[in-house]
Amino acid sequence: MAGIYIHIPFCKQACHYCDFHFSTSLAKKDRVLNALQKELQLRKAELAETPVETIYFGGGTPSMLSLEEIQAILQTVYENYSVSSDPEITLEANPDDVTEAKIKELAKSPINRLSIGIQSFYEAHLQLMNRAHNSEEAKKCLEIATKYFENITIDLIYGVPNMTMEQWKTNLETVFNFGINHISSYALTVEPKTALEKFIRQGKVKDVSEEASLAHFNELVSATKKQGFVHYEISNFGKPNYFSKHNTSYWKGATYIGIGPSAHSFDTKTRSWNVSNNTKYIKSIEENILPLTIEKLSKDDQYNEYVMTGLRTIWGISLGYIKENFGESYLQHTKHIAQQHLEENTIQCSAEAIKTTQKGKFLCDGIAADFFKV
Repeated sequence: MAGIYIHIPFCKQACHYCDFHFSTSLAKKDRVLNALQKELQLRKAELAETPVETIYFGGGTPSMLSLEEIQAILQTVYENYSVSSDPEITLEANPDDVTEAKIKELAKSPINRLSIGIQSFYEAHLQLMNRAHNSEEAKKCLEIATKYFENITIDLIYGVPNMTMEQWKTNLETVFNFGINHISSYALTVEPKTALEKFIRQGKVKDVSEEASLAHFNELVSATKKQGFVHYEISNFGKPNYFSKHNTSYWKGATYIGIGPSAHSFDTKTRSWNVSNNTKYIKSIEENILPLTIEKLSKDDQYNEYVMTGLRTIWGISLGYIKENFGESYLQHTKHIAQQHLEENTIQCSAEAIKTTQKGKFLCDGIAADFFKV
């Protein structure tokens, strides 16, 4: 199976914590959309042998597009790729774009999953993050969306400066009350060169507390479990049958291509990414040149990639897979590193697999780094 990720590089305004590639100017929107369709045509040979099972519109803010614009991109996918009979097609949306009329339209389209960027139901948090919606719009949006879509995931951010445990519990409770079947939830991280980093440096905003983030994370794990969610990846919680097929394919090392400026692709042996500049992207595609940087992955890189993504999930890393794909020396290396983490109770081992424990989940990136072959 394979996936297609389509990056829509436009937003109404810049969130203070975001370091993704986007533009708040729509001046080049039509040329970017034409280039996306052309890139899809130029790259069809990459998935000639593989059926496409997931299509994901990310960004940026894909919900800024009209239904006609979304349909035109999907039509190009269907004309150039072998799409499975029942693909998962996700559209990321922001609450301020979600009107009843728009949701009704989307429900009639091939889009069958919505990913809604709520982040918080509290005004103070939304303002600190510089989100384009307010608390009322967040609730109204879910009220509308749940009438027309069953497969909805929402994003929530925890560890926000001055977010109390009570507020975090209320955020979760609000989501549960709407009957949402999937939650993606992340600790607020301070990325370099973002507005948030600048404000913290200037003392205008309190720094993020790791202690508060850990407490929020533990509450998230416990509350979602009580509601029947499965914690199937560090930041992802889904009811049975509602896991994200697209993101799961990333974690399981499936092939995917990323279309659009800054989008990444992976084919198990190489990783590549498009230029993060709308003007350069358009110019290159219009000249029939793919604006890609390609990195060939060494055996160590492939092993590190497998460990890094596998340890984030409930499936863990398979010892049989490591032996078969990387050889005995990699297997012995894995078992050796596992020993020290077993003593710290951050991982659990069986004859088949290594998985992180509850304690290890929050420390997952550091644990994975210990396994890396450098």
